[in-house]
Amino acid sequence: MNNLELKQRDLDVLWHPCTQMKDHETLPLIPIKKAEGVYLEDFDGNRYIDAISSWWVNLFGHTNKYINEKLKEQLETLEHVILAGFTHEQVVRLSERLVKLTPEGLAKCFYSDNGSSAIEVALKMSYHAHLNDGKKDKNYFVSLTNSYHGETLGALSVGDVQLYKDTYKPLLLETIQTPVPVDMSIEAAKKAASEFELLCKSRSSEISALILEPLVQGAGSMHMYHEEFLVLVREICNRYDIHLIADEVMVGFGRTGELFACQKANITPDFLILSKGLTGGYLPLSVVLTTNEIYAKFYCGYNEHKAFLHSHSYTGNALACACANATLDIFENENIIEKNRVIAKVMGDKLERFLELENVKSIRQTGMICAIELKDYPAELRIGLVVYNYGLQNGVLLRPLGNVIYFMPPYIITNEEIDKVMQTAYDAIKSIS
Repeated sequence: MNNLELKQRDLDVLWHPCTQMKDHETLPLIPIKKAEGVYLEDFDGNRYIDAISSWWVNLFGHTNKYINEKLKEQLETLEHVILAGFTHEQVVRLSERLVKLTPEGLAKCFYSDNGSSAIEVALKMSYHAHLNDGKKDKNYFVSLTNSYHGETLGALSVGDVQLYKDTYKPLLLETIQTPVPVDMSIEAAKKAASEFELLCKSRSSEISALILEPLVQGAGSMHMYHEEFLVLVREICNRYDIHLIADEVMVGFGRTGELFACQKANITPDFLILSKGLTGGYLPLSVVLTTNEIYAKFYCGYNEHKAFLHSHSYTGNALACACANATLDIFENENIIEKNRVIAKVMGDKLERFLELENVKSIRQTGMICAIELKDYPAELRIGLVVYNYGLQNGVLLRPLGNVIYFMPPYIITNEEIDKVMQTAYDAIKSIS
């Protein structure tokens, strides 16, 4: 088997995500044979540093020996069981640990399969909780401008990246957007919070929840803002009887410098959504954590019709939960958050150099996430694709978001590998200047 043969077989039968398939008439499709640590290897022996953690999921490297071992152990005892009326040790243990590790007050876990599905769960829970309280008119959700929460219809409705949303507008819920802080300053955080409060003053009786990505908007070009915004909107939501939904699908599990981004602001949301890094990048799994207060609104007899009737076939899958528990073991045993802070400092120091380039508009960083925003290029030039191709030709997987090049590597990356990634990005940007 070689790259060319598998590529042709792929194109005969596969339709890839977030891809204009016609691009693959010229854009190289890379068949991966195996992976280890931060490296992906194709069928021709070429290796690529996975600088984006394979769409932000991989935390501790590919084919991690410890996670492999725990997955194999679980495979010998239980692969899956229905979670309605049944349970198993892995999901109970995982839930106990998440309740202990997440912000104080989050006490119940509801599992689904992926980030978008978990967003749907949280939206439905929020609306239904208000409905069970007799509040029938709280059927609007507020999200931040420039936000992204997934691509199922409810998740897409609360997003604000038009590239994903415009085509499906006739199918979507009507939602409200409130301005995201324009930059990482505390002044911008206060201004945006004030605008949200003005909205609440006029429409709080209609609003079920505010949903946001804490600190970093992922698909929104890695836009970042100050944690004071989280503090302020938590207070505002409390005053106006509006739930706060924290979408930590991307930023959870150490990406921002704390285990969870909400911990940087010392707040507890009403709903916390986790996925991606939850299993270390191994298997699909997501969870919505909520409070006992929310849970109690659904606790009822059969004839009261208040129960939350929502399910997924693979809810709480035992293999995925085993990977998640192994991932938490690594956090627990290896002091990962402190190690990440050291790595983030190295990345931040090297990031400063990009300001030397005349076509770089700005740089920004939150924890293990670094972003370089280029000066405005016309969309038809597809500058991100140029950088992507340059990276592949030099052994680095970069996948820019338009004119924004970012780094979100696995936590096991070495200083030498950081050098390689950032030098490659630097040279790519310099080559198009």
